Amino acid sequence: QVHLDEAGGGLVQAGSSVRVSCVVSGRTLRKYATGWFRQVPGKEREFVAAISWSGDSTLYADSVKGRFTISRDNAGNTVFLQMNSLKPEDTAVYICAADPGLMAAAREASDYEYWGQGTQVTVSS
Repeated sequence: QVHLDEAGGGLVQAGSSVRVSCVVSGRTLRKYATGWFRQVPGKEREFVAAISWSGDSTLYADSVKGRFTISRDNAGNTVFLQMNSLKPEDTAVYICAADPGLMAAAREASDYEYWGQGTQVTVSS
């Protein structure tokens, strides 16, 4: 079975930075494309960023483009999301997603099979 474990969230001030990470574990022959989504209770899940298995292709939501950077370390089975110039509107649970049959970066939640529990990022004004 595949597990995704996020870490690195917390309470930060507006304008500061934080990096969240996602460790993918579980034995498999397939390679994984990975995406980051965020969710506020009572609201729809929102796409944030995605990265291909090779790491040479990325996608970003317009709301975070230029501020957030997604990267990965395949040797360590870890995906990162560096978040700079944080705004109160960025407050959410950040959730990592992956799919063993997907190698290209994807925006749609339906493209992903496995999901983590999420890590809370709270940005104060």
